[in-house]
Amino acid sequence: MTKRYKIAVAGAGIGGLTVAALLADKGHQVSVFDQFDQPQPVGSGLVIQPVGQAVLDRIGAGDAARSKGNPIQRMLGHEAERNRNVLNVWYDKRTDGRVGLAIHRASLFEAIYTAVRARDVSVSSRSRVVEAQAGRVKLADGTTQGPFDLIIDSAGASSPLSPLKSRPLPYGAIWGTVDWPDTPLPTNQLTQCYRRADRMIGVLPIGSLPGETIQKAAIFWSMPAQAHPDWRKAGLDAWKAQATSLWPAFAPFAAQVQDPDQMTMARYSHGTLRKPWSSGLVHIGDAAHRASPQLGQGANMALLDALALARALDCAEGEAALALYARSRRWHVLTYQAMSAAFTPQYQSDSRWLPVLRDRLLYPVSQIPPGPKALTAIVCGTMLPPLGRLGRV
Repeated sequence: MTKRYKIAVAGAGIGGLTVAALLADKGHQVSVFDQFDQPQPVGSGLVIQPVGQAVLDRIGAGDAARSKGNPIQRMLGHEAERNRNVLNVWYDKRTDGRVGLAIHRASLFEAIYTAVRARDVSVSSRSRVVEAQAGRVKLADGTTQGPFDLIIDSAGASSPLSPLKSRPLPYGAIWGTVDWPDTPLPTNQLTQCYRRADRMIGVLPIGSLPGETIQKAAIFWSMPAQAHPDWRKAGLDAWKAQATSLWPAFAPFAAQVQDPDQMTMARYSHGTLRKPWSSGLVHIGDAAHRASPQLGQGANMALLDALALARALDCAEGEAALALYARSRRWHVLTYQAMSAAFTPQYQSDSRWLPVLRDRLLYPVSQIPPGPKALTAIVCGTMLPPLGRLGRV
């Protein structure tokens, strides 16, 4: 019989709540600690790839997420000056094939949190974990909780428990959520427009927010990581004029932004913990590895980490289980991080020659078999077995 543990989860994000549900199903006693007054999501839209959707299905959150999200079959990007395609990736051209699930973080959070509340899991709000030692967690108010057999760090990129020192990336993006307008843009694809590599505009149809039926779009605009104050100082009119001159179809989306606070600045970094665990402590999601969002894998990596950890604890005990978790995820994580590091400068950088290479060589080659099939495997998250020796998702 598998040993049952008393487990603390630091952070009620996508990965933390998912691992809590998976471990509760295995009979473990799980307590989740989160810093907010009420657990809540942070950010705008994202895409849950087919492998991530399979994890959601395992905790009973998949149907709820799909009911609020929007299926996308394609990622299409064009170059602004010549209006020619330079990115064209299909999930599956069949109408009943694999799709990405574009969804607002609030709707995704609601689906997962509802699944957690249906289980015997303790969730403590206003309880930010600032330290983990000797099986106990110390909270921001100075109190401690424990002892626990295992502490799972799912506190994200700013986790105080993670020793990861990541490398800041030179470009980030501002993100916002607006209503889906009257537009010829299709609702089954992520559409992007580029000016060389120093400007990227994107529109992602993400379904509806919790308690609403109005269809929404996540919009984003890339910029150097330190340029946000200059963007605010220049004013919304200047931004809208620049964005719509590059991509006229963006106008009805940009018109809905009336306050700069509607757009949130996201900065990215790159790094990986060589050993994402120590005695009694294990890191998952952004606390263990970080990359740019160029391949749309961030949330999916957290979901896969959660499933891998739950399975590892089912197969082994103590530190052997944590080592098994780390080995099972190592190559999938490293491969996608390497691809992200290679792709990102082609779309977000000050380089003049990389976008020329992208448009004149890499894009044409990517459309020749087996290029399209390889691109599909990359975005679906199946280029390598996501769980290694721990089996299929």
